[in-house]
Formats: sequence, C-alpha cells, structure tokens
Amino acid sequence: MSIRWTYAFIDRPVASLPRARSFWTAVTDTELSEPRGEQDEFVTLVPGGGADPCVKAQGVETGPGGAHLDFAVDDVLGFVKAALQLGAGLAAEHDGWAVLRSPAGQLFCAVPWHGESVRPPVVRGSRLDQVCLDVPPSAYDAEVTFWSALLDDWQSAPGSLPEFHVLRPPAGLPVRVLLQRLGEEGPVAAHLDLACADIAATRARHEELGAALVARGAHWTVMRDPAGGTYCLTGRDPETGGLPGRGGS
Repeated sequence: MSIRWTYAFIDRPVASLPRARSFWTAVTDTELSEPRGEQDEFVTLVPGGGADPCVKAQGVETGPGGAHLDFAVDDVLGFVKAALQLGAGLAAEHDGWAVLRSPAGQLFCAVPWHGESVRPPVVRGSRLDQVCLDVPPSAYDAEVTFWSALLDDWQSAPGSLPEFHVLRPPAGLPVRVLLQRLGEEGPVAAHLDLACADIAATRARHEELGAALVARGAHWTVMRDPAGGTYCLTGRDPETGGLPGRGGS
C-alpha cells in the first residue's frame, strides 16, 4: 500500500497542550492552524514558503502522551484492510479515517491524502523527521516484521546499533520510522526525533525555549519539552536523515 504523505503527531495531555504548541511551533518555525475536533484537540503546525505540513499536535485525556504516525493514503479502507491482515487491530473508525494499533499496541492512523508533496525545510540546522517506536524486547521482532510488511515500499534495514531498525520512506516523504528495542518489558510507546547538524547548538536553542536535558548518549541527547514530553536530538544529516558519511542510512 503506497504511502502518499506522513505526519508526526505530538501527543500531550490536554492541560499542557498550549505549552507544547508554543514550543513546537518555535522549534519547527511554523504557525498553528485553527483547532479541530469536538474539543479543539487537534492542530496542525503549518510551515511557510509553500511547504506542506508534516507535524500535528493532539491533546490526550489520559496518560502522559507521546507520539504517533498518520499515514496519508489514496485508499483509506484498503490501507486499513491490509493493516488488519498483517496483524493490526482497529481501535476506532471515523468518517473517512481510522485509528489502528500495531500488534504490540502502538497507535497509528490512516487518513486521506490531500495532495501534500512539498517537504518543510531544515530549521536552524535541525529537522523533526522521525518517530521512534520504543518496543519491549518480547514484541520487537514481531513489530519489525509488521512495520516492514505494512510499509513494503520503504527501505527496511538494521540500524547503527543492534537495538535499532530503520524504515526509510521513498524520496520526498517527510517522516521516517525507527524501531528501538528496549532493555526491559513494558508497554510500547513512541517519541519524536530531530536530525541535528550540531546537537549542542540545537540543545541550547531548545533550552532557551523552555526544554530541559534528560540524558546524553554517544550520538543523541534526550530532552523534555515544556509540556513534559520526551524527545531526542540525534546526530544525523537534517537533509537526508542519514548518519554523517552514510548518506540516507
């Protein structure tokens, strides 16, 4: 099933959503759309310069939030059918779109494609370009199999470390998928990753906007946004999403 466009969704508790919106519009150099939904819980982060949006935010009633993916397709019903055949579950049906769960329980959505095609530019040396699925070890292999089959025209390959698996979309799509095998059992979750030319410089900018440092790794830094959600700054090429010197990998 061909994916026409991808959206990274920022999910945050309703009470903290205004802080999330303010921070992430500054980070991505975007403006907020008019709110949508029965409780104005959805909003799109709209870039300038004729680019199409690829980031949205949602207020959630329960839990700490996190992230999820929306896949824009020509045939929503066909995509849903294919996902169910591969082991997904149907979480909710709406008029023209649907919410699904991966075999491990990660939510994702199938939505209609509205002609989006122009990827937003790099902003201050970074780009929000990846949703990382944090998968417990007992479910990891099944999740890799599921997502690789669902996104069958994406490049599926082991990542730079044994606990990572990368799904790289066809050229032009703005959001890719990384699966990370956790060190212990627990529920599946997801977070946002930014590709950064200079992690230290991006971190300083984000701290000016109200984010806080959580932890530092060899090639990534874990941050907490002003709404309490964690995300990562990763040492990757913001243009290609790949590791330095490895092109699109």
